[in-house]
Amino acid sequence: MLSINDISIRIAGRLLIDQSTVQIVPGARVGFVGRNGVGKSTLFHAIRGDLPLEAGAITLPPRWRVGSLAQEAPDGPESLIDVVLKADLERDALLREADTATDPHRIADIQTRLVDIDAHSAPARAAAILSGLGFSADDQARACQEFSGGWRMRVALAATLFAAPDLLLLDEPTNYLDLEGTLWLEDHLASYPRTVIVISHDRDLLDTSVDQILHLDHGKLTLYKGSYSSFEEQRATREMLDAKHAKKQMDERKRLQAFVDRFKAKASKAKQAQSRVKMLERMKPVTALVTQDVREITFPEPEKTLSPPIIAVDGVSVGYDPDRPVLNRVTLRIDNDDRIALLGANGNGKSTLVKLLAGKLAPFSGKVVRSANLSVGYFAQHQTDELDLEASSYDHLRRLMPDDTETKVRARVGAIGFSGKAGDTKVGSLSGGEKARLLLGLATFAAPNMIILDEPTNHLDIDSRAALAEAINDFPGTIIMVSHDRYLIESCADQLWVVADRAVQPYDGDLDDYRRSVLTARGMRSSSRETAGREKPQRLRSEKRTPLKQQIAGAESEMARITGIIEKIDAALALPDLFKRDPKQAAQLTKARVSAAEALARAEDDWLAASSAYDDATG
Repeated sequence: MLSINDISIRIAGRLLIDQSTVQIVPGARVGFVGRNGVGKSTLFHAIRGDLPLEAGAITLPPRWRVGSLAQEAPDGPESLIDVVLKADLERDALLREADTATDPHRIADIQTRLVDIDAHSAPARAAAILSGLGFSADDQARACQEFSGGWRMRVALAATLFAAPDLLLLDEPTNYLDLEGTLWLEDHLASYPRTVIVISHDRDLLDTSVDQILHLDHGKLTLYKGSYSSFEEQRATREMLDAKHAKKQMDERKRLQAFVDRFKAKASKAKQAQSRVKMLERMKPVTALVTQDVREITFPEPEKTLSPPIIAVDGVSVGYDPDRPVLNRVTLRIDNDDRIALLGANGNGKSTLVKLLAGKLAPFSGKVVRSANLSVGYFAQHQTDELDLEASSYDHLRRLMPDDTETKVRARVGAIGFSGKAGDTKVGSLSGGEKARLLLGLATFAAPNMIILDEPTNHLDIDSRAALAEAINDFPGTIIMVSHDRYLIESCADQLWVVADRAVQPYDGDLDDYRRSVLTARGMRSSSRETAGREKPQRLRSEKRTPLKQQIAGAESEMARITGIIEKIDAALALPDLFKRDPKQAAQLTKARVSAAEALARAEDDWLAASSAYDDATG
């Protein structure tokens, strides 16, 4: 059990957690929620022992392993599968020792423990996790250093999940994922066999993957049973009851104080008045929970309604290399009030499509027709790097309004969520959510007819995400969005387009249908990230052969490794009088040999299957 007993944590003089107690039982799946900046990540640091407590104690069972996502993305020449496999430190150490061990007793201990931790199935488990997070079989054999930082953080997440610690701490894991990876992670966490605490602002993850909600508010930790939706209902009821209790206590305090004021000077009533003074002193104040209303998000209304279609795309090929277009022969139409969500795994061309629609990429071929007066507002999360960290929100707006009065500029700064002194805070001191609000305000400054939102919810808390959904639904123009937030898509989108296989197609179904198709596909994933249905058969066969050759080589290596283990066990079992001298040791060795033989049979089956598929692709 994770026991948090009467703890207080202070950072830079600010009391974040104040005398809070909570107990989390083994096997619980807990969603950890609260406004940005209240101290959720700080509590994780304290649980890991990286941060001292001002008061109280945090205790864990002595043998529990605590795992969390690494701050630094993995790098180097090792393959992705090897990076993930090495995350299981015990298995890695045992396998290295097994290669050099000569003592029969130690060999038996090693092999027995490998059986206990199901070590021989580890490569398949690691590959399944990597596949679920979006890595093809071909990707898994590539060096980690070949991938971008975002993809390497997915590898770090895969390694953390594979290690399967007794207490898994995840801090906003979906920030590194697309919708498809998020759907897989929801499913994985829902069946996680040990204790997990996940900080998340993703409503659907908190509704589908956890069975308790830990809420941090005003320095206090409160644990609720059930999903996030259940938590909202319980909290609303509690707020109402606390408000009634606070009012009742206030009335009682007024009554007692009135008695004291009236009779404290009278000798005959002095004793009773003094008694009521003591009652007032003993009465612990009850404060009603005050909901911190989130600041509204608004998009300025476009001046004109344009004649449809506002964009027509006909037979377009687009990308970054004319010889290898990312999207090919795309035909689509966008009208005034469309609400379109783009689906598809990262790397399939969603960002390429929105850049085409925004006019930031020219087509290689085909035709794009835009309304003459079309104005596009484009928000992308990476644009936070383009903000001037030394300038304030006011400074950014002033640059766009050089001739306007101070009052008018201040009003506009306040309208995007930075009223008063907040408008003068340097961008470098803003939180991720505040930077996202500023970017949204800058992207929509010119009252565009169409707004493109590429992952707008990163760093926004749950209430801010709800405010963004309201802003989208209130906006009379066109919205194109790319998001891993299922709640936002379901709240706002009335069309789903899938970007895959170099094409863009309307999706005939809802997000539940799409979720099922994603989980099915990632359970039986093809060996290549992008299928090549429109390519020549010879090139398709060549692309299929590469990962199959790697699978064959991997199976051969595994067969050789297990064969060596079996030879060592056989040598130990051949020792004279082993069964009479040490029957327990002999039984352990026999059990280890059976397990190794089964693992060898599985490796041989994998080799045969890959070889057969390779022959088919070659033929």
